[in-house]
Amino acid sequence: MSGFRSPDVLERRNNADAVKKAMLEKFRAVTQDPVLAEQQRAKRVALSEARAARAAEREAARKVREAELAAETARLAEFEAQAQREREAAEALLAAEKAEQEAQLAAEQKAARDARYVARKAAKKMRRRGY
Repeated sequence: MSGFRSPDVLERRNNADAVKKAMLEKFRAVTQDPVLAEQQRAKRVALSEARAARAAEREAARKVREAELAAETARLAEFEAQAQREREAAEALLAAEKAEQEAQLAAEQKAARDARYVARKAAKKMRRRGY
């Protein structure tokens, strides 16, 4: 049995060149084969169509989300407008009640003032008449 002989640098380089040439020839053979080229082209077309279909699905889903968001925004705007109208109506009612209370208070104060005036005049007459 002979001992192990390691290949020298030149032999390794030649082997590597041979492997590279074999791979290049294999690649060239594949590119020259019309059946294989057609299969690869069909694969690329199928991948491209699948990619386009997925993009269309994403676009459709995005449009649906945008429509839902727009509808939700419209509902929120309507809700806020309704709440604003209710607040304004409540404020108007409060203002009317306050104005009514102020008018009633002013009338009561005027009546009290008038009553004091009448009482003062009557007291003055009583003092003048002496009875």
